[in-house]
Amino acid sequence: MNTWPYRCSLFARRGAALALAGVLVLSGACDRAPNPTGPAPELPSGSAPDGTAAAGCSRTSVGYAPLTDSAATGYQGQPGGLYPGGGNVRPAGHDAAGLGLARETGPLDRDGRPDPDGKYALVSIGMSNTTQEFSLFQEIAEADPGKDPRLVVIDAAQGGVTAGEWANPACRCWDEAERRVTSAGLSSRQVTVAWVKLANARPTEGWPGYAQRLRQDQATVLRTLKTRFPNVRLAYLSSRSYGGYATSLLNPEPYAYEGGLSVRWTIEDQLSGALTYAGETATAPWLSWGPYLWADGTTPRADGLRWVCSDFASDGVHPSDTGRRKVAELLLTFFRSDSTAREWYLRNP
Repeated sequence: MNTWPYRCSLFARRGAALALAGVLVLSGACDRAPNPTGPAPELPSGSAPDGTAAAGCSRTSVGYAPLTDSAATGYQGQPGGLYPGGGNVRPAGHDAAGLGLARETGPLDRDGRPDPDGKYALVSIGMSNTTQEFSLFQEIAEADPGKDPRLVVIDAAQGGVTAGEWANPACRCWDEAERRVTSAGLSSRQVTVAWVKLANARPTEGWPGYAQRLRQDQATVLRTLKTRFPNVRLAYLSSRSYGGYATSLLNPEPYAYEGGLSVRWTIEDQLSGALTYAGETATAPWLSWGPYLWADGTTPRADGLRWVCSDFASDGVHPSDTGRRKVAELLLTFFRSDSTAREWYLRNP
């Protein structure tokens, strides 16, 4: 399944929030789920009109139902749910295919051949929010005694890089992603898994234009990911968290919410035969939802997830320390518990 219990009382870390006001560098203790391999690691210490900026902390709800909770209500004529049919569970055939690939995912030598003494990498792809959140998860994963020690977690997401820029195969962001892999001591052929979280800056298209453009960009990014990292087998996708506190037009509601539909459509495209992942002719990795991050502000989701204003920096878009921690914890829970992810993440799945 792709919903997980989220029963948290957050402990705010001291320190200045990462406030990047006016620039979409998006451009472009917590009671976790049962631990399958022993104790989880210690965490490091530490309504306005649609498409317009809200008045900061005053916009605590926009009234949309999270995709995970909205099977009966939907949005703009679209059904709810993370997957076709209004459900939050991967279709059985797709799940079985992903599980097979996950069980084949493991350490490789530098030329991409299976090697029990080799290494393999999980990389992030996305914008500033992605790198801010994944870099904290990286710290947590490095301290996780349950993680396979041969798995290297690499933050390749970059501030200032939108989905549209990642969708350009000639973007220097891809060279930088490869440089980070090399700096971690691995080759591009040892990258096997990705977490992808994308958005575009200052959208103006309205519904469904922005969501459709993001869908197209995501598909191109995933194809380029497979070209640049030919052994990437699995990609887990997430959309943005709540955008109602935004104080600018960087990526406010409803665009933050609609990004979730873009992810669902991209996965549906693969289920319909596009973005093929099997065999020598694969053009993309196998796709699944990672953690679904959107909740309607302070209104708790069915699993308890909610977003308060202090989870964000002063621009209402980028995460504060508590917001980073929240996403990092969701990533940790997902990779340790999802039926496909645990196969390659855990030392003893």
